[in-house]
Amino acid sequence: MRRDGTGTGRTIVVREAELSFDASAYGRYVADVYDETYAFLTPDSAVEVLAELADGGPVCEFGIGTGRLALPLVERGLTVAGIEGSPDMVAGLRSKAGGDRIDVAVGDFTHTRVPGDFALVLLAFNTVFALPDQAAQVACFRNAAAHLRPGGRFVVEAWVPDPAAFRNGSALRPVRVAEDEILLEAALLHPAEQRMTTTKVRLTAGGVHLLPANHRYAWPAELDLMAELAGLRREHRWAGWTRLPFGDDSREHVSVYRRADSA
Repeated sequence: MRRDGTGTGRTIVVREAELSFDASAYGRYVADVYDETYAFLTPDSAVEVLAELADGGPVCEFGIGTGRLALPLVERGLTVAGIEGSPDMVAGLRSKAGGDRIDVAVGDFTHTRVPGDFALVLLAFNTVFALPDQAAQVACFRNAAAHLRPGGRFVVEAWVPDPAAFRNGSALRPVRVAEDEILLEAALLHPAEQRMTTTKVRLTAGGVHLLPANHRYAWPAELDLMAELAGLRREHRWAGWTRLPFGDDSREHVSVYRRADSA
């Protein structure tokens, strides 16, 4: 890949001798139905905020997936690169218009590097919790900081842990109910390890799809400490992409961390 941010659209496959988890596993289960499953999530508000925070500079997305946010950012005129653990998800990105303009490194975003210095690094849609433990999450924050130019921003979108939503360590909730689709989530909580195992069940006329995932969750204050360990300071925290104030009843957050202006 080139360092000048012109968007060559190359894919680098990173061969790693030691992986603490299988970064490609999620994509193998969900890549073929990912876009359909999450089509109800419109990216407009997120793209507006991210474009403003990037201020014209290049963007690197950790867990770029099939390009739900990356492609609209490219359409806004921004240069976008990414890191993705799943070759199947990258194939989905490449199949879309504009996907060939995005440089993607296939690897574990706790340490995989994309050449260049970025105005903004993005870790959206709870992807920070896909990492298996606290050490991996701290490494991810440090890797994000290493990608940032002085004054650059690291943006994290995640849900707020809610152990009270579980009864006897389990929960079942509807995610989406529509005429042509039902999306349910079954979850088991392991509070001693701050771990949650989930399977989303998607019911459509075409059949049943199971979308399993593992999460190592963290509270916002814990993420703030990870940022501090990486040399970043919190600039904003909102209750979502609409930038409403974050408060006691907030069930998700968008947190913006910034690298110091001097290296």
